[in-house]
Amino acid sequence: MTAARAQSADEMTGNEFLAFTLGQEEYGIDILRVQEIRVYEPVTRIANAPDFIKGVVNLRGIIVPIVDMRIKFNLGTPTYDQFTVVIILNIACRIMGMVVDSVSDVTTLTTEQVKPPPEMGTRFDNDYLIGLGTLDQRMLILMDIDKLMSSNEMGLVGKMAA
Repeated sequence: MTAARAQSADEMTGNEFLAFTLGQEEYGIDILRVQEIRVYEPVTRIANAPDFIKGVVNLRGIIVPIVDMRIKFNLGTPTYDQFTVVIILNIACRIMGMVVDSVSDVTTLTTEQVKPPPEMGTRFDNDYLIGLGTLDQRMLILMDIDKLMSSNEMGLVGKMAA
């Protein structure tokens, strides 16, 4: 684990994480990045946008890009049902949404409950992973949503200061 990643993990422990599901896995993001949770509603498609960017919605006068995380992470064809939600994020003063299968709860993790992400080799980019949160029989894949949304591939947020 790199020093920068260790620092990120230390900064995130003891914080609250919003737990959500994608497929069979449970993920967690820093609750302080979450502005609101909304039911999924149809979006306006944008021509030539990457597949994972579903489109945009008008949120009280603000045009918000919507990312489908199942498509982004290649987790199969997304299905939209009564549990599908959009998590509205506020990252670097930019509002965006991410579609997830469902949200479950807000969880506080201690330092002991966060394990570093496994080294998966050079073909797997885990820069956006903080670690794995363990809670009894549950395991949360903790994501650094700031890094993910500001990555070159996503292009939703300008590069953040290191």
